[in-house]
Amino acid sequence: MPTWLPRAMLLFFAGIAALFTVAWLIRELRELLLILLVSLFLAFALEPAVNYLARRGWRRGLATGLVCVAVVVAIAGFVAAMSVLVVDQVSNFADDAESYGSQIEDYAKDWFDADIDVDETVDDLTAEDGPLREFAANNAADIAAAVVGGVFQAFTVALFTFYLVADGPRLRRTICSLLRPERQREVLRAWELAIDKTGGYIYSRSLLAGLSALATWLALSIIGVPYALALALWVGIISQFVPVVGTYIAGALPVVIAGLNDPVDIIWTLGFIIVYQQIENYLLAPRITAHTMELHPAVAFGTVIAGAALIGPVGAVLALPAAAVGQAFVSTYVQRHDVVESELTHEPRRRRRPLLQIVRAWRANRVSGRAGPDAPETP
Repeated sequence: MPTWLPRAMLLFFAGIAALFTVAWLIRELRELLLILLVSLFLAFALEPAVNYLARRGWRRGLATGLVCVAVVVAIAGFVAAMSVLVVDQVSNFADDAESYGSQIEDYAKDWFDADIDVDETVDDLTAEDGPLREFAANNAADIAAAVVGGVFQAFTVALFTFYLVADGPRLRRTICSLLRPERQREVLRAWELAIDKTGGYIYSRSLLAGLSALATWLALSIIGVPYALALALWVGIISQFVPVVGTYIAGALPVVIAGLNDPVDIIWTLGFIIVYQQIENYLLAPRITAHTMELHPAVAFGTVIAGAALIGPVGAVLALPAAAVGQAFVSTYVQRHDVVESELTHEPRRRRRPLLQIVRAWRANRVSGRAGPDAPETP
């Protein structure tokens, strides 16, 4: 047996054991790693604003606290506005439940020739041994635990984010002290690239969300849709920060509220949403995101699906900034070469349309007829 074989076998089995240990740790610490990942991206997003205040004489801890408070206030305002909308709509629905029940009964009778007693159905659902009360009794503890866990995770993310931003320079110095000078420059360059791309994504989305909310508020106020401000905030935030399907989810709620107020308002609300979406896609978004993040729609869609499959809803939200950072790394560190000329690398030249040729020939004959018989022929 060769002398190197025992050592190689020992290293092989040690590597297998280390691999299984790392996989076990990742599985057991998945929630903590997810919290750290979210905190890291939030730190990347908040650091440009903190650096801006720090360069103007603010203490870094105070600047970080101010930016975090501003973010919390913005989120709380959005939640409060949507809570008022939901509570009012539920109250109105409860007040008009009887009329809605009569409409449902008439619709079922006219279209499906079915006799439905809505009052009896509601009584069966809300009885003492009904499914709703049974569901609430069996899942009350799970719902309370989920709420408490969500609040705890939010505070944990906020704490990690605060320290990652406030102690950012110290953390980077600690990491760089373990590396050689050339490696330090690469690490700092990659870190700066991640901050620029993530921060640019957040701020460009925030600007687009503000413009969308302002335009939606004005339009819904003119149309006469109730809760215009709350719906405008919903449209602005959801359409910009929920990837891929955010536009459709954001536009559906104002259309529904407009229909409950006046069926004619559905046409005006839907028309405004479609027109503004085209203006945003072709005029506003290209100018605002030109220097921050520009992803191909297919790449963005695939990245969101991959993020949702790997991490869930959080991965879908973090997918776009992560893709922007990855694209920046590729464009910075991957060398590109000139592309050889080929039909496969260029779009085919469009042929002139026959109608256009006919019009040009007619104009040429008309000009030559006006010039007279002695005039030179028009080429």
